Amino acid sequence: MGALTTIVPRPARRAGVVRRALRREATRIRDPQRALAMGMLVLAFALALAGMAARGDTAGGDAQAYWAAVRVWLEGGDPYHPTGPFLPYVYAPWMLPLFVPWALLPWEVAWFSWRGAQILLLLWSIRWAYTRRPLPTAILVGLLAFPIAANLDTGNINLLLALAIFGAQFTGPRLGGLLWGLATWMKWVPAPLWLVLPPRTRLWGLIFLAASGLLSLLMLPLTIVQLQVLFGFGDRPIRADYLVFVWSAVPWWWRLEHPFAFLSAATWRRALHVQRDRAGRWVRAFRTEPRAATALAANRTRRWFRAYVGLEPSAPLERRSSRAPHGRRSVAEIGD
Repeated sequence: MGALTTIVPRPARRAGVVRRALRREATRIRDPQRALAMGMLVLAFALALAGMAARGDTAGGDAQAYWAAVRVWLEGGDPYHPTGPFLPYVYAPWMLPLFVPWALLPWEVAWFSWRGAQILLLLWSIRWAYTRRPLPTAILVGLLAFPIAANLDTGNINLLLALAIFGAQFTGPRLGGLLWGLATWMKWVPAPLWLVLPPRTRLWGLIFLAASGLLSLLMLPLTIVQLQVLFGFGDRPIRADYLVFVWSAVPWWWRLEHPFAFLSAATWRRALHVQRDRAGRWVRAFRTEPRAATALAANRTRRWFRAYVGLEPSAPLERRSSRAPHGRRSVAEIGD
């Protein structure tokens, strides 16, 4: 090394890295939108934590029902008609073993791990969404703050299922389909979320949903008991806690180029115009060449469904350039 070479001490270099990182974060925080988003998230979490702290030991009734049902079942009892201060188990009988590893824990440990796992998964999902769209994420979390807090308070499995479908969009198609299939057979509310899954995951979701139905049919006597208990609660109020399933669509929603275009009237007018024009072309085709139009419609529907569930790559439909006699457009050229 030359005489003019300056060796910077390692602690000084580390301090310089920390200062640059702090300056970068301070610049981001000074962004008005990020500052507003962070304030909204802090407020939402503070209110949720305050509510959970106020409930204290009275929280966790739904989670305790799952925990007690497994213990009653392992002891040879009827989980659908438990004795004691427990709610009945209302899900498919073959799903009971899924809760066994967790239910073998003492209740205090089981409840802490149940709620803690949901909070950690929720924070991971919020972090993913916040890094892409900070202010919309904060607004949506604020709107869903009450349903999220309600599920964390009662320990209902809704939030865990919503986060499972959120994560299903980052896994392989088999695991993603399994998560959606289990969640849908357990609650049915997540069924429309099939539309936001990746194509191949949709196919596996249908397979696992059919397998779930088959398992319930194989255990038909217990399934009948389950349905009697499920529909024996009488009139039930509208469940606001089901709104947490809106959060499951965020990975698909946030990846859209214009996720809030549906709020614009111009978007709806443009979509209506496109669909009306498409419907007009199909009507004219069915009037002029009904057999050819029927065959083409069946073929395109089949190809669309196969692409939608990942059985073949999604690609623009082929259009022929040939013309029908007398200069009219052929049925194949009527458009998608």
